[in-house]
Amino acid sequence: MSLSRRPLTALVSALVLLTAHPALAKTVASVESPDHSLRVELDVDDGRIGYRVFRDDKPLIGTSRLGFLFQNAEQIQRNLAFTSQQTRSADETWEQPWGERRVTRNHYNELRTRFTETINAKRAIDVTFRVFDDGLGFRYEFPDQPSMKDVRITEELTEFDVVPNATAWWIPAGEWNRYEYLYNRTPLREVSQAHTPVTLKTDDGTYLSFHEAALVDYSSMWLRRIEGQRLKAQLSPGSEGWKVRRTAPFTTPWRTITISDRAGGLVESSLILNLNEPNKLGDVSWFKPAKYVGVWWSLHLDEKTWATGPKHGATTEETKRHIDFAAAHGFRGVLVEGWNPGWDGNWFANGWDFDFTRATPDFDIEGLSKYAAAKGVHLIGHHETGCAVSHYERQLPKALDLDARLGIDVVKTGYVCDAGQIERQDVDGGPVLREWHDGQWRANHQLRVVQEAAKRHIAIVDHEPIKDTGLRRTYPNWIAREGARGMEYNAWGNPPNPPEHEANLVFTRMLAGPFDFTPGVLSLKGRGGQPIQSTIAKQLANYVVIYSPVQMAADLPEHYAQHMNAFRFIEDVPTDWEDTKVINGEPGDFVTVVRKQRGGNDWFVGSVTDENARTLTLPLDFLDAGRRYEAQIYRDGDGADWKTSPFAFVVETRSVKRGDVLTLKLAPGGGEAIRLKALR
Repeated sequence: MSLSRRPLTALVSALVLLTAHPALAKTVASVESPDHSLRVELDVDDGRIGYRVFRDDKPLIGTSRLGFLFQNAEQIQRNLAFTSQQTRSADETWEQPWGERRVTRNHYNELRTRFTETINAKRAIDVTFRVFDDGLGFRYEFPDQPSMKDVRITEELTEFDVVPNATAWWIPAGEWNRYEYLYNRTPLREVSQAHTPVTLKTDDGTYLSFHEAALVDYSSMWLRRIEGQRLKAQLSPGSEGWKVRRTAPFTTPWRTITISDRAGGLVESSLILNLNEPNKLGDVSWFKPAKYVGVWWSLHLDEKTWATGPKHGATTEETKRHIDFAAAHGFRGVLVEGWNPGWDGNWFANGWDFDFTRATPDFDIEGLSKYAAAKGVHLIGHHETGCAVSHYERQLPKALDLDARLGIDVVKTGYVCDAGQIERQDVDGGPVLREWHDGQWRANHQLRVVQEAAKRHIAIVDHEPIKDTGLRRTYPNWIAREGARGMEYNAWGNPPNPPEHEANLVFTRMLAGPFDFTPGVLSLKGRGGQPIQSTIAKQLANYVVIYSPVQMAADLPEHYAQHMNAFRFIEDVPTDWEDTKVINGEPGDFVTVVRKQRGGNDWFVGSVTDENARTLTLPLDFLDAGRRYEAQIYRDGDGADWKTSPFAFVVETRSVKRGDVLTLKLAPGGGEAIRLKALR
């Protein structure tokens, strides 16, 4: 049949395919997902490498170029020929020592290709694709070759040309506030330069997330829109003129595209973790997922100070009060910020006076560690660097030795300064260079901290971090990070986090990994009485919706005493899970997450909405057959509204089983939290 006699729909599809296949391009290799729904094709077009992605035979990613620019060598972008390929498949399961689910399936088809220059030094570069049923990852490998030993990358030329019209959820990259921005929702054609993960929804209802996996000894990838819906890699800058310097052979991080028919499918995907190397630490049972309290919220309320003086928060007396509260309510940890010298004066981006090996005179760290241990509680360490990072590294071994001796097995680190102001000093007393929070030097620093901590059985929680790319699989003591607007913005933010914030985070920032959001402020008030744009029930739901193996009960003990009926859920909710499912949700609108307790039979539910009231259904098909449950429901009360009646709140119980359906009535800015307690 001639093209002109085909049905109109077939004609349109053919024209799109012709657009995706430039006339001069020659397809040289291809690979499909195990279920055959995704196909990746590689081509060479006049010596330039490109790739395309099809989903159900429809173009999803149009021809997108690959290559590099170098400081000390000619580009790798033209005059390339396809010279070899290898394929393999894998289908395995592995267990997370802690996480959103215990057992993870790793099922993919792999295509490894080699391209070699046809002129000059005839350099070779490998490109490897792993294609899963729910997305793909690809990376470059620089083989060992005489002409490319010292590799100085000034730019990576990787592209992602999205074919269907799409809406994007994104935050700007390369700006002063690191990752701490409210999410934009715009047409993809209006994106400027964005941090990953970037989340898309196409007009035909396909969801995509662009990110990276296994970011090791490399600079973070931002995405810059260059025309239409074509995105291009933009590496975070470095202080020495190049963005990445490596010695071949080496591989880059994986560039990843997660794909689903449901927004929740992006959350349920394990693609990022599967593209990281297995656990290198061995037995990490010494890390205990848990909840914690701390001398923290009072600092953001300006009731206490980090600095010493009459309002100093990190005192022996105040810390004992929090230890007593933690012990009484079953919390394992107590975080104390401001415990060490260096906080007096202007420490923002000025951390050269911090000492991580001794406490201030009014903080008896030795006595408090013993006091906590006697009550089954552990102090959580805090190392705020003020971005004097080399200064911190010089003290790191002794600081971690102190923590290990005192039984401090979780440490929160901080890097408070504007973007591009990380202070690097290679020689003590030498010149200071300025690095980005997500450049290669910072990536290497952060991994050094994690590795040194692992030697002492200490886990790390980063604030002002480099973004998460799944390295918690390889280093399971790298347990959580900040890297977005957390609860503190509800204390002093202008504006504070809006009601849509958590429903945005689940489908954007949280696709990267665990987030130390510090939920649970039941007083619903920030500094000076600033209202938190949430109901009581939503604060509880966040413990299920926002995942971290360490979750803070962030409010003051005296505020919890005023809301003990709600506080019971915070006491009961675990932080480690057998399985996780997203029942429904749309980015920035609403989401319902259910998680099964690891080592138990209970399920927990969290559902949150934006500024709009919603009624959602929750089919209980995920429950175990033949077992009854007591549904302990913590919901918005009649007339609840974050603006006018945020404390309207109801606790009720009912008997349920598999096959039942619950109705969730979420108030504006509200939510619902449920414990499904197994009875038999």
